Amino acid sequence: MSVSSAAPGAPLPVVLAGARGHGRWHVENIRRLQAQGLVRLVGICELTPLTEDEFGGALPEQSSDFGALLDSTGARAVVICTPIPTHTALALTAAERGVHLLLEKPPAPSYAAFRRMADGVAAAGVACQIGFQSLGSHAVPAIRDLIAEGAVGRVTGIGGAGAWVRPEAYFRRAPWAGRRRLDGVDVVDGALTNPLAHAVATALALAGSTRAEDVAGIETELLRANDIESDDTSCVRVTTAQGGSVTVAATLCAERADEPYVVVHGTSGRITFWYKQDRVLLQRADHGPEELRFGRTDLLENLVAHLRDGSPLLVTPDDTGAFMQVVEAIRTAPDPSPLPDDAWRRVPGEDRRVVPGVDALVAAAAERLSLYSELGAPWARPAHHRLPPAHHRLPKEVSTR
Repeated sequence: MSVSSAAPGAPLPVVLAGARGHGRWHVENIRRLQAQGLVRLVGICELTPLTEDEFGGALPEQSSDFGALLDSTGARAVVICTPIPTHTALALTAAERGVHLLLEKPPAPSYAAFRRMADGVAAAGVACQIGFQSLGSHAVPAIRDLIAEGAVGRVTGIGGAGAWVRPEAYFRRAPWAGRRRLDGVDVVDGALTNPLAHAVATALALAGSTRAEDVAGIETELLRANDIESDDTSCVRVTTAQGGSVTVAATLCAERADEPYVVVHGTSGRITFWYKQDRVLLQRADHGPEELRFGRTDLLENLVAHLRDGSPLLVTPDDTGAFMQVVEAIRTAPDPSPLPDDAWRRVPGEDRRVVPGVDALVAAAAERLSLYSELGAPWARPAHHRLPPAHHRLPKEVSTR
C-alpha cells in the first residue's frame, strides 16, 4: 500500500463529506488536529451548503459534487460521514483519485458492497481506516494481553450489552433512518448495525475474530417497538471459526440510558470493558477487583501517522469483515417483528417508547450469552440462523493470520 502524501511535516489536506449530524463531531476533531498542525480542512461536501453560523467560522470550499471537490482542493485524505448507502460509491470515488480515507461505520449496508469497497481501495493502493473509534482504545490490546496471559482462565464466551434511549424523532432525522431499504437500495440501519455497532465490533475484536473468515455462524433476533422498518431491540450470537461464542444484545428503548459494555467471561474471572469510557474492571479468583483506565488513539490521527511514517492502521477494512458478516446476517434475516402493544409504553413528555424490563434482559443476555428467546422474553421469536458462504469459512485448525 502506498503511503505517499503531502510534503513531510506539512498539514494533510482533508475533505469532510457529511458535516451535519454525527459529522459535527468530525468537524471538531479535524479542528483539534488542525490546531496541532497535522491536518488542514480544505473542503466540505454537503448537498445543502453550511452557513458560517452553522459551521462556527470561516468556511472552506464547499460543493455537493464529491469528486470535483476532491479534484479542486487537492485533498490527500477524506472523512466520509454520509448516509450508509452512499459509503461504497464515495469510498471508491476517493480511491480512484488516490485519496486516503476514514470511512464511518458501518462501512457498507451489505457484504457485497463492502467487498466492492474493500477490493477497490486495495487495488487503488490507498489507506482506508474504518471509523470504529472504540478500536482505537488502548484497552483493547491490554485486554487481549490479559486473555493471552490467562488472567481469567479459559475464555468461555464474550458478551456485549447496549441499553440506550432514543426519541421517536431519532427515527425521523433523515429519510434513511430506521430503514432496512430505501428506494430499493439496502440501508440496514438498526440498533446493532449503527448506533450500537461498536458493541458488536469491540466484542469481536476481544474474541480475536475480526475477519470475515473468522465467523462460522450467526443467530439473530430482531424486534422493534417503534413504528420503523429496522430493529430497535435486537440480539445476535456469533459462533467463531475457533469455536468461541460472542453474544451482543442492544436496545434503543431502555427504561434508562446506560453505558454500553463488553464482558469477557473466563473460568476464573471476568473482564468488563465500558468502551466509550476506556474503562476496564478486572475480576479474578484470589484477587481483589482492579479498575483500569486507558488512553485512546484517534483514528484520523492514526491515519495521518500511517501516511507520514507508516504506523500501522488500527482498523483496516479486513479488520471489519466479521462485523460485516453480522450486518449481512441482519440484512438477510426476516424483517424485524413488531412488539405487541402491551410490550411497550410511551414515556410521557419524552417522545419515546420504552420496553419495560428490557434493561435487565439486555444485561442478562451479555451475562448468560443467551438470546432473548432463550431468556424467556414472551415477545421474542426463535433465532434466525445464517451460515456464512463456504469461501468465508475455514476449518478451525487453519490459521487465518
